[in-house]
Amino acid sequence: MTQSSLFEQLKHPNPHLRDRAMWQIAETRHENTIPKLMEILAEEDTTYRRAAVKVLGVIGIDTVPPLVYSLINSDNSTIRSSCAKALAQVAINCNHNDVPFPSEGIESLKKGLVDPHPVVNLASAMALGVVGVPALDSLLEVLDGTDNIGLAVGILNAVSSINDERSKEVLSKLANDESADVLIRQTANSALSRLDMLKFKSGSRE
Repeated sequence: MTQSSLFEQLKHPNPHLRDRAMWQIAETRHENTIPKLMEILAEEDTTYRRAAVKVLGVIGIDTVPPLVYSLINSDNSTIRSSCAKALAQVAINCNHNDVPFPSEGIESLKKGLVDPHPVVNLASAMALGVVGVPALDSLLEVLDGTDNIGLAVGILNAVSSINDERSKEVLSKLANDESADVLIRQTANSALSRLDMLKFKSGSRE
């Protein structure tokens, strides 16, 4: 099957056929593959766009420079949020293969946290949560400086997926801070429970 046929298959309603096309595109990629995938991030077709995000993640590190550029420079919020989601997929790939996630990816996602569009900053928070410990400082720094309750909630949820003592310290402090917004306290409490569960699971695997 040609690459153009495989790209068409990314729109297919059957998820199994889409998945098969994703892997084949990644395995048979050439110099135009990443630019073509980047173009799809502007598509209105959600299925097509999400499939492109996944393929960029499967390809991995090589997609980081164009994703970083578009996350920071695109004037289209759909493209920016898709770039953040694709960077999350790359981070999953890096974690799976024990490869460090590029620092420029973390820096761009940190900028994404303060994006004017909530879909972009929440996608960036989620992605940094996937990156894990190397992204924790960036999350906590933005959390400390924001008055945006929605963003703070997104960051707290991301922090709850990072198994680190600093995560527990920050979540505990906010959960017990009576001067904090009620939603922030509730989110910190829930996040603390998830973090404890994460620690329990990782401990039981050791």
